[in-house]
Amino acid sequence: MTFNMRTIWLAAVVALCLQADRVAAAESAPAQQVATRACGSLLARVEALPGTEPAFLQSYDSSIGSDGAAVPILPGAYTYDNALAVIALIACGHRDAALRIADALLAVSEGDRTGAVGRIRNAYRPGPVTERPVPPMGWWSDLDQRWVEDPYHVGSATGNAAWAALALLSAAVESGDARYRSAAGRIARWVAATALDPRAPEGFIGGVYGYDETAQRLTWKSTEHNTDLAAVLEWLARLEPDQDWLPLAKTARAFVAAQWDQADGRFWVGTTPDGMTTNRDNAGLDAQLWPLLLPGAPEQWRASLRHVEQQYRVSGGFDFNDDRDGIWWEGTAQAALTYRALGRAQEADRLLSKISGEFSPGGFVWATDRLKLTTGFALSPASTVDDFYYYRLPHLAPTAWAALAALGWNPFTGESVIAPSR
Repeated sequence: MTFNMRTIWLAAVVALCLQADRVAAAESAPAQQVATRACGSLLARVEALPGTEPAFLQSYDSSIGSDGAAVPILPGAYTYDNALAVIALIACGHRDAALRIADALLAVSEGDRTGAVGRIRNAYRPGPVTERPVPPMGWWSDLDQRWVEDPYHVGSATGNAAWAALALLSAAVESGDARYRSAAGRIARWVAATALDPRAPEGFIGGVYGYDETAQRLTWKSTEHNTDLAAVLEWLARLEPDQDWLPLAKTARAFVAAQWDQADGRFWVGTTPDGMTTNRDNAGLDAQLWPLLLPGAPEQWRASLRHVEQQYRVSGGFDFNDDRDGIWWEGTAQAALTYRALGRAQEADRLLSKISGEFSPGGFVWATDRLKLTTGFALSPASTVDDFYYYRLPHLAPTAWAALAALGWNPFTGESVIAPSR
């Protein structure tokens, strides 16, 4: 999908005028600057889409703001990115734009092409959603005269499903519309039915990968995914205390707690594919930061920030993993929000000052500070090398996280982490 840059620019100008109240909540100059640009960019992208139907945003710009280097084309609307956009737009005060994307997530929760209710695919086609059931991401092949799909796109990662539920819960609170809460519940039910693994440490596995007829279960368990699910299930338990959400929530949080290494002051990223053995080979910044945003997170977990500062810091930002081969701006924004949530405003502002210089000409924040950034993870179960990379492309996810960090908005609770002034 291409964008009319003049339309985007005009919409951004309008956005700057509409978001004054929420941006004013940003307490410092770096926060105000990032909030203004990130909120304006997100709103502009929604307003540039034709029509008024539910819609998904394309996750990456493949040409807007590119430095001309050869990088893969990434045309999909990734579920995680769009869920973040919903939450960030709500934090920005752009309710209608947020609900347009939330309505797309609502639509996909109502029924999958397999007949499953509550199943969320990893990526969808960007733009207005006009088909039911909503088809996942694919490319039209003139040669084959059919849509060609990618096994990751049509899979369902547990963490991505959880973020879709978080977006819908945020929409439910913002709008007062119970349909969004019901949709979040459908997603949580599907995850509980397909991903719960009783093997110790009990928790939720990574999800489902591959084409419908040959899909395979991802039997490793992730600290990040279980953190996301703990937030979703605890939120649902607060809204629906008569339902059976709380035991599931306790399972997800207990898995996260089991990954805490008190001696090292860090979280392990989860388990190996046997579902039981601690994965000590990989590292991930989000696994260190996101548990700190959970309501009532133990104070001892704050030691993971020291681990992050020692093992992930790279010249003004943070890497995805501990090989420190470059800056991952999405994770850097996550760190800024975590600092802000823990009352360390100066560290948050230092990171936001760096992020403020990383907006591409098209309005999105760059994914990385260099052409290619390693993660140490593989793209698929069949991969024989660690082939999951981030590229220097303008990306929706870090733009949304930048807005959340600048505004001090916790996506796990739908509330500000900034204490009101007296």
